[in-house]
Amino acid sequence: MLLSLSWLREFTPYRGSIDELSHRLTMVGLEGEEIVRPFAHLSPMVVGRVVEKKQHPGADKLSLCSVDAGTGENLSIVCGAPNVQAGQNVAVALEGTELPGGQVIKKTSIRGETSQGMICSEAELELGQDSSGIMVLDGAFSPGTGLRRALDLEEFVLDIGVTPNRPDCLSVMGLAREVAALFDLPLYKPVLDLHEDNSRHCPDEVQIEIDDPSGCPLYQARIISGCAIKPSPDWMRYRLMAVGVRPINNIVDITNYIMLEQGQPLHAFDRDLLEGDRIRVDRSRPGFKFPTLDEQERELNDQDLLIWDSEKPVALAGVMGGANTEINEHSTRVLLECAVFNPLSIRQTARRLGLHSESSFRFERGVDQANAPFALDRAAQLMSELGQGRGYQGVSRAEPRPCKPVQVYFRRERANSLLALDVDQEYCRRVLTSLGCEVQEEGGAMQVTVPIYRPDITREVDLIEEIGRVYGLDKIPEHLPKVQKSMHHEDADSEYRFLGAVKQWARGLGLQEAINYSFVGMADLDYLGVPLEGRVKVFNPLSEEQDVMRTHLLPGLLNTLKHNLGQGNTRLKLFEAARSFEQDSSSETGVRENNRLALLLYGRRHRGHWPHPEDDADFYDLKGLVENLLGAFGGLEGRFVLHREHPCLEPAVECICREKTLGVLGRGAPDKARAYKARKDIWYCDLDLDLLHSLGSRSRPQFQPLPRFPVVKRDMTIVTPMELAYHQLRDVVENAGVDILEDISLVDVYLPPERQEKKLTLRLTYRHPERTLKDSEVDREQQKLADLLLKKLPVGFP
Repeated sequence: MLLSLSWLREFTPYRGSIDELSHRLTMVGLEGEEIVRPFAHLSPMVVGRVVEKKQHPGADKLSLCSVDAGTGENLSIVCGAPNVQAGQNVAVALEGTELPGGQVIKKTSIRGETSQGMICSEAELELGQDSSGIMVLDGAFSPGTGLRRALDLEEFVLDIGVTPNRPDCLSVMGLAREVAALFDLPLYKPVLDLHEDNSRHCPDEVQIEIDDPSGCPLYQARIISGCAIKPSPDWMRYRLMAVGVRPINNIVDITNYIMLEQGQPLHAFDRDLLEGDRIRVDRSRPGFKFPTLDEQERELNDQDLLIWDSEKPVALAGVMGGANTEINEHSTRVLLECAVFNPLSIRQTARRLGLHSESSFRFERGVDQANAPFALDRAAQLMSELGQGRGYQGVSRAEPRPCKPVQVYFRRERANSLLALDVDQEYCRRVLTSLGCEVQEEGGAMQVTVPIYRPDITREVDLIEEIGRVYGLDKIPEHLPKVQKSMHHEDADSEYRFLGAVKQWARGLGLQEAINYSFVGMADLDYLGVPLEGRVKVFNPLSEEQDVMRTHLLPGLLNTLKHNLGQGNTRLKLFEAARSFEQDSSSETGVRENNRLALLLYGRRHRGHWPHPEDDADFYDLKGLVENLLGAFGGLEGRFVLHREHPCLEPAVECICREKTLGVLGRGAPDKARAYKARKDIWYCDLDLDLLHSLGSRSRPQFQPLPRFPVVKRDMTIVTPMELAYHQLRDVVENAGVDILEDISLVDVYLPPERQEKKLTLRLTYRHPERTLKDSEVDREQQKLADLLLKKLPVGFP
C-alpha cells in the first residue's frame, strides 16, 4: 500500500517526518518497506518564462524562444510546439538534465541556432499523455522555481506492507486512523455535500437482484447523468500517479481515487450500454466466455461470479469490468456500482484466471460493508463536481446479508496481566475509541463493539493486543517471569516432558523425525477419504494446498515420503509427534487439539548390506514398534484387532489398550499410495499420545524378586477356523485362573493350501514361586486349559 503524506494529512494533522512515520508504523505491524520518490525525475526541472518568441530563421515549424529560467541570463531555446507564446510559464529542462526516457539535454545547434535547454510537454515529463504541445504552467510562479514544487507534487511516498488480516489498512482512511491513534491526533472524515436530481429516482430506473447471497451480501448502485468525459484535474491525476495508478479519465479516476481513499472498490458502467432496468448478481455457466476490459476473452466456470444486466453479463464481479459496457468518450450517463463480494470466491477466480487487480486485492481480504454507502455517495459527489453530472435521487440497493458487528468483553486487569503494564481504564477506553470501537462501561469492565472493518478482532486478547500496539510493544518494560515453584521441582508427568520422551524413544530406535505444517490441503484430505466433519478451515490460506488445519498427520507424512522418493531416498523410517485439529463447540477456541504420533515405514527393513537380507519392512515391524512403545511408557500391553473398513489403510488394525482404542496401524491403500510415487507397501500407524500419556501415568513400576525355581514349557497345537483370532485363545487361557501359568505366546502358524482351517501352536510357560513343579501338576493344568478351550471356542486338536 503506497501512502501519500499530503493525502494522509487531509485526514489527520500529522506533521512529523516520513522516517518517523515509517518507524512507528513498522513497530505496530505495518512494515514500512520503502520510501519512494515518485517524481524524483522532475527534480532538475524548473519553471521558465518565455520572454520572447520569434520565428526560427531556418525552419517554418520551429520557434526561437528567449526563456528566463532563473539562471541570471535568458536562455535561447529552440521549440517546435505550436502553442508556445511569449509570457507563458513553461517547464524547462536545463543543460545536463536527464529526461525520463533517458535523453540528456545538451547545448546544441538546431538549424544554425543555439538551443540551451528544452521546453517540455506533459508526455515528455511523464505527467500525462498530451504530446501535442508544451505544458503551460500557472503564471504566478517565479522563474527558476522547482517544477515539483510549482506543481505541488508529492516528494515522498511510503510503501507499507499490509498483512492479510488488516484489510482496513489498504486505504488512506484506514492508515490515517492508525496514525491518529498512534500519535494521539484527531481524525477527519470527508464531508458529504451531494446534490441529487429530485425529478428522477434511481430505484425506479434500476432494480437489483442477488441470486447468490453467499457470494454478494451487498450490492448498491447510483446513476449520474449529464457527465462530461474528460481528463481529471491536475491535483487528482498527480495524486493517483504518485501512488502508482495511471490516470484514464475523470469518471474512472474517481472510482480509483475512492478505492484508494476509502478502501472500497467501485466500478462505473455506461448506463446507455446496459440492457433493461435490472442488475443481477449470479454465477457463471461452465465454459462461458466473457471479454474483460483488458480485451482478453476469459473462460469461466460455475464458481465465478458475474454481474448481469437484463440480457448479458457486464462484469466479472470484484475482479474486472466487461468491455461491452466500459466508459468511453461518448458516455453521458454512468451507473456507479458499489458492492461487497465473498473474499474466497474472488480469490479463487482471480488466481485461476491469473487476473489480479487493485479491486480483487481488496475484495480478497474483505472490505468494510458498513462504509460502502458512504464510499458510494462520496464518489457520486466527486462525479457531480468533476464531471458536471447530476445524480438521480436515491440508491438502488439489495443487502440479503446485513453486516453485524462483533461485541467483545474487555477487562483492564486482564490486559495489564498479559502485557505486564499498568494502564488505566481511561487510557484503554481512549485507545479503543480512537481505533473506531464503541465502548460501554460495565462495572469495572467494558463491552466493546468492534467495527466491521476490523475482522481480525474477535476475542478479548485481540483487544489487548491493540492496547499493546498503540502503547508500543517495543516500549513495554522487561520483567522476569514470576516463578511459582521451586526451580528444583520437575513435573515428570508434564505433557512437554512426555512428548520429549516419545521423540527420544523414536530416535533411539532409528526413526527420523518429520516436521510438517499444521496446514494441509482440503484436496489431500478428500483424496485420502478423511471425513468432512470436524475440519477447521483457514480463513486466509497461503495457498490452496494449505487451506485447512490437519485432522490427521497422514497427508503431511505422505508428502514427505513423496519428496524423499523424488530425491532418490527409497528407504524411510519416519515419525512425527504433532497435534491434529478438529472442531469442538465445547472448547474455548472452538477447536480441539490432540497430540498424535504417526509412524511410517517404507522400503527395505535393513540398509541392504551384508549380512542382512534384502527384504522389505512389513506389518510386524510396525506392530513391533507399537508394542515397544507401549512397554516403554507404562509397561502397557496392547491388543490388535482387525478393523474391517478404513478410508486409507488396507488392511487396518486397531490397537486397543485397557479397552480403549489407542490408534490404528496397517498398510496404505495401494491405489492411493501410487499418487505419492510409492511403488512398494507403505506401513503407517497413528496413535493417540494424549490417551497413551493418561494410561501410562497410571502405571508405576513395581519390584518383583528374581525367580528361584525353573520354568516348565509345554506346547499346544490347536485347530481353529480361519476367522478365529489369536487374542481370543489368549483371553480364554489368561482368564482360566491357572495360578502357575506365567506366560503364553504364539510360536507357529500353519495355513494349509485349502485354507479352510489353520493350526496355531501356543507355548505355555509354567512356574511356581515357592517350589519346583512336578510333571503331573503341569499335565493336569495343561489338560484343564485344553478342555476349557474346547468348551469356550469352536476349536479342536489334531
